[in-house]
Amino acid sequence: MKDIRVLSLDQLKDYFLTLGEKPFRAKQVYDWLWSKNLHSIDEMTNLSKTLRERISEEYTINPVSVDQLQKSSDGTIKNGVKLHDGLLVESVLIPTETRTTACVSSQVGCSLNCEFCATARLKRMRNLEVAEIVDQVALIDNQSKMYFNRPLTNIVFMGMGEPMMNYKNVVEAIKKITQPEGLGMSPRRITVSTSGIPKMIKMLADDELRVKLALSLHSAIEVKRNEIMPFSDKFPLTDIMDALQYWYQKTGSVITFEYCVWKGINDGDEDIKALIRYCKQVPSKVNLIQYNPIGDGKYDQCNKKAEDNYVRQLENAGITVMIRKSRGGDIDAACGQLANKTTD
Repeated sequence: MKDIRVLSLDQLKDYFLTLGEKPFRAKQVYDWLWSKNLHSIDEMTNLSKTLRERISEEYTINPVSVDQLQKSSDGTIKNGVKLHDGLLVESVLIPTETRTTACVSSQVGCSLNCEFCATARLKRMRNLEVAEIVDQVALIDNQSKMYFNRPLTNIVFMGMGEPMMNYKNVVEAIKKITQPEGLGMSPRRITVSTSGIPKMIKMLADDELRVKLALSLHSAIEVKRNEIMPFSDKFPLTDIMDALQYWYQKTGSVITFEYCVWKGINDGDEDIKALIRYCKQVPSKVNLIQYNPIGDGKYDQCNKKAEDNYVRQLENAGITVMIRKSRGGDIDAACGQLANKTTD
């Protein structure tokens, strides 16, 4: 049977009219599905038993479930999330003293081929549905309340998959997460991270969701970036910058460049100078991400001297830079490590 959550509010109204019911029933069901995140039609207690039975003859609800939960020594929680068809994705709860962040997936596997990323080695099986994305957020919100006694504060689309390759469902999920009739979270607390697809960046700007944007950059030298992220040879840095400038013009929102520094790959002065030139073209800031090994030895975290050199030169150029420390590395939950791998 079809998951009832594929129906919009208007479609629910039409459905209830065919049953001879008043349109307000649609709003009741919509509230159960998206605000309360209910996973059982039979528990919709403001509907009659007869009506619940009639709905259940045509529709079901296919929630995600936690197949395996792992806790890191730093408090990070990784969820192996099972989908209704048995496929698995991973989502991560990242706690700090002041916030809890949900890192959610948008695809089973990934469409891209970034050399440094474990997820990229998984075949892309399919895109996640809207409800499967929202379920991850609701699940982590519950975990945040359970383990840290506070609700979820932030969401990053930095899990498995490229969000822009599942654009329609990601956007609809964001609407469900942020609308008052849904989870009611602020869109300014949501960051969509992309590896850089210019057309989709512009589309996201036009859709005016008021979310933040992050670009997985890793090198502002074209040839080098294409080696690190082979798919990017289809999307030149000049085209990406054009899209980023359009984004800022439309939204007024500063772009975050996500950037790993690897030993012997992009840790030289020419790499820093190229990054500074790129940053200067659009209001932006840089997150230097501490790399998390994936076991092949090709990409190694740079030494502290190289990292400090990046920070010093970026700051001297007037560019805001933050070092994003690795979290959950002992359970393969850190950036680039999500690959449905469990740790005993």
